[in-house]
Amino acid sequence: MTFKKNIKFLSLSASVALLSLSACTTTPTTTNKTDDKTDDKTDDKKPLILTASSYNQLSGWGNEDFKDLAQSYSRSCDRILKKNSQDNFGPSDEFGKYQEWQINCRKFKKSNKANPSEVRKFFEQNFTPYMASAGSDKEGLFTGYYEASLKGSLTQSGPYQTPLRARPDDLVMVNLGEFRDELKGQRIAGRVKSGRLKPYEDHAEIIAGKLPATQDEPLVWVDSAIDAFFLQIQGSGIVALDNGSIMRVGYAGQNGHPYYAIGRELVKRGEIAKDDVSLQSIRAWLEANPDQATEVMTQNKSYVFFTELDGEGPVGGEGLPLTPKRSLAVDHSLVPYGMPVWLEAEAPNEASASINRLMVTQDTGGAIRGPVRGDFFWGYGAQAETQAGSMKSKGRYWFLIPKSL
Repeated sequence: MTFKKNIKFLSLSASVALLSLSACTTTPTTTNKTDDKTDDKTDDKKPLILTASSYNQLSGWGNEDFKDLAQSYSRSCDRILKKNSQDNFGPSDEFGKYQEWQINCRKFKKSNKANPSEVRKFFEQNFTPYMASAGSDKEGLFTGYYEASLKGSLTQSGPYQTPLRARPDDLVMVNLGEFRDELKGQRIAGRVKSGRLKPYEDHAEIIAGKLPATQDEPLVWVDSAIDAFFLQIQGSGIVALDNGSIMRVGYAGQNGHPYYAIGRELVKRGEIAKDDVSLQSIRAWLEANPDQATEVMTQNKSYVFFTELDGEGPVGGEGLPLTPKRSLAVDHSLVPYGMPVWLEAEAPNEASASINRLMVTQDTGGAIRGPVRGDFFWGYGAQAETQAGSMKSKGRYWFLIPKSL
């Protein structure tokens, strides 16, 4: 990996793809949004190359209103400012030390964040935009995710028969990058038996009751196995309880089995045309085929465990609450958290406008692999679900990197 300052580009060797959902990140409550679209052709083995650009090349930069951007970036800055200034900011030396990013965060804290012109001036004075590419490919796939909505009960009764399970005490999650540098980005999970880490039960085994009784602890019961499945894909949600209260749940762990998009499975079986795959079309098929739904859903051997969240949420891989339309999930084995990113992507659907806005890298996910790949957080509610479910957009992005690097 080299950084040639005279020609202004970064070259990062691509990491081995993540083994599973973002359950494997080190933050206990990270979201786990892995899209269920089938055409994720991102080549995660291509190197990340950053080429110096200018703000004149960012379409729509002059019209950005920066609404809610200050909230999102300030949260990342709060984390960044707590770090050792001499630690590496990203997964490689080329992103510099935390001290360079801390200098800009301190300036941002003092800036006039209520005035879009001043916010624009701050970034222009302190950051250089670098276009990201995967080798020679400047375009990549950008999908969307949202905070799910479910109905549930604290007790198993009536329609509430599907459990959202708490993380078992015997689940061991391992970040292999902590043991060897060449294993960065690779993570596994399992159960220790006789001093050895063994595979954990897969999705089908868990819902069939194969977990040890002492490890099978329902957190809450919901009224739809399909809703529970999509919650595992999104990673977090709000459960409206039958007692009138609300429970916010988020990712607590994952069983270590690789994520598999069931949209791909339905295309392979000839049930859905590839171009028609979306969250909505998958849900419609599952609801129309209840006798096959469980078998299809368990083709994805990954299983996610949850925890109740207090305060703001949902919480992303950076360990911070996500901000709708400002938080972006990326391949964290290549891209650091807390970095401003200018995103230009196609409209999610015919009723929407194209996306041209400043985001902050604050999350990751098992299907988010490769140098030019992202997942756009739309927030909570029916509109967010519609936008996220239909988003399968070509796009490109620029990393905003301190001028001092």
